[in-house]
Amino acid sequence: MKSKLVSETSGQRTFVVVLDPGEEAIAALTNFAGQKGITGASLTAIGAFEKAAVGWFDIKSKSYREIPVDEQCEVLSAIGDIAVDDNGKPSLHIHAVLGLSDGRTRGGHLLEGTVQPTLEVTVLESPAHLRRRKRPRLGIALIDLDA
Repeated sequence: MKSKLVSETSGQRTFVVVLDPGEEAIAALTNFAGQKGITGASLTAIGAFEKAAVGWFDIKSKSYREIPVDEQCEVLSAIGDIAVDDNGKPSLHIHAVLGLSDGRTRGGHLLEGTVQPTLEVTVLESPAHLRRRKRPRLGIALIDLDA
């Protein structure tokens, strides 16, 4: 992974992050956020995975139904955010649409993705930190603007 700070204005930093073949996207971006001290940001990405998994959140079971993508796929669109969890660690929430070789797509919450050949990510830091808190009634952690 390589990254470059491309802009910094009024406490807001913009980074471009380029992941290498074989890197797992969620782990690499979580490590990046921790290294740079990012506590609140939005992100967008394009690129490709050799395999991935997205998820659909089942509100009744309070868990993600995994949708595996066991083939090369294009990251047609990925958008998300970075916040910190209750332990102060970076927490990513990314939704992705993945394009298959026949033009079909798979989409949902990005659970994992092995980069091949690249993933190009723009991270736009917010000037304030964001806190993600577990909501027991829903079974997931969501951004808490009152935190």
